[in-house]
Amino acid sequence: MRLFIISTLLLAILPNIAFAQKAGSGADQIETFAEPIAGLPTEGSIWGMPVNLHGQTTYINQRYNNFTSSYSGQNSLDSLKSMSYTWSGTLFFGARIAPNTDVYFNPEVVSGVPFSDLAGLGGFTNGEATKANGAQAKFYSARAFVRQTINQEGEKVVLENEANQITQTVSSNRVVLTGGQFSTLDIFDDSRYAKDPRVQFMNWGNMTYLAYDYAADARGYSWGLAGEWYLGNWVMRASRMLAPKTPNGRDLNWQIFNAYGDQIEVERQHNIGELPGKVSVLGYRNRMILARFQDATNYVIANNAQGTQAINNVRSSNQIKTGIGINAEQALTKNLGIYGRAFTSDGHTETMSFTEADNSISVGLGMNGTSWKRPDDTVGISMMQNGLSSYRRAYLQAGGISYFIGDYASRSQTISYNPERIGEVYYNATVIKNVLAGLNFQHIINPAYNSARGPVNILSFRIHAEF
Repeated sequence: MRLFIISTLLLAILPNIAFAQKAGSGADQIETFAEPIAGLPTEGSIWGMPVNLHGQTTYINQRYNNFTSSYSGQNSLDSLKSMSYTWSGTLFFGARIAPNTDVYFNPEVVSGVPFSDLAGLGGFTNGEATKANGAQAKFYSARAFVRQTINQEGEKVVLENEANQITQTVSSNRVVLTGGQFSTLDIFDDSRYAKDPRVQFMNWGNMTYLAYDYAADARGYSWGLAGEWYLGNWVMRASRMLAPKTPNGRDLNWQIFNAYGDQIEVERQHNIGELPGKVSVLGYRNRMILARFQDATNYVIANNAQGTQAINNVRSSNQIKTGIGINAEQALTKNLGIYGRAFTSDGHTETMSFTEADNSISVGLGMNGTSWKRPDDTVGISMMQNGLSSYRRAYLQAGGISYFIGDYASRSQTISYNPERIGEVYYNATVIKNVLAGLNFQHIINPAYNSARGPVNILSFRIHAEF
């Protein structure tokens, strides 16, 4: 049934739209630094069919000490000394079943324990934490998709062998469609400096725009159809993805014409003094059954509701949620680059799939260690600010609790709203070939948008290996 829906969408849309996927630097949310390992080939052929195999494993351990908290609510970050960890392993299988048709499959295993059962922050501190819900390892399919490339006139471009990319010579002007299971972030909001929490910044606000409520299941993946059209320095992307059955739920709603997440992005790549950069604008439109904050606030006041009672009871009809953002990045030297993201969502309704933020801005830089003779080491520094709409603030201040946040403790302790501000810095050192160890520090002011709590200082250790 699932393959039938995807096939129907492809047939319906192909005659009218031309898009391309792997455009420019590539869009998969997989940042790699792997080099070939002698005696371990990652690309070959089976029965004359090109295939490749890659893998990764990542362990992240995070800790913080006691922080100031005059009160706590149901969904507050625990103010006592805490430890969190995640571990993941992924295999990336690929096969070229026709000259311009690839299939990819990514089985994944994850275990871990997030801070406070993943509550108490807008910008959570570990991008892997969304996939982990217990110390027992969980096995699942992360991606299973088909990619069709349609070459047009233009210069020849070689796409190198890497995770979810078999070596391929394509045209600089091309059309590629992707259908199946993958992450919306595999296609949209690509960034050279802030993208993959396994090897770059860890905070959710550096994986993508924090206020971008992209369609996904609870692990961050979905099913759908996406594509890009790459033409010269321009890239245009669009997709429709399945929405979850319930907000932030594990199960997806296969009624793709009734509940979905649509997005469109336009990107302009450029060079300044032979140094690459780009600017992109992204907009999204979600449709599914969601609670409106105004309705939930009225319910809390009228019924003296506790916990998530209000937001659950007013979740009764389909709502439309929209947002728009801009992303820019620029290499300043061969070893140093900067980036910035800004996004706003309408803020009328609860979160569909990502986190609790209605506007967000982040800026930062990334560099390697060439200047101190450690060219394989990397450093990143960022700052971000996240905010809530007046509708979401009113609900929380009235005593409402939402999926991730809710510090309300009593009617005598009104939440003191302030934007959530986060600084993040990391250093990764390559310890042996294809293995890095890194330290990460995050300073969080006004956790969950409440100036009565925090600040919180989080120290992280990471080890990552890939082939």
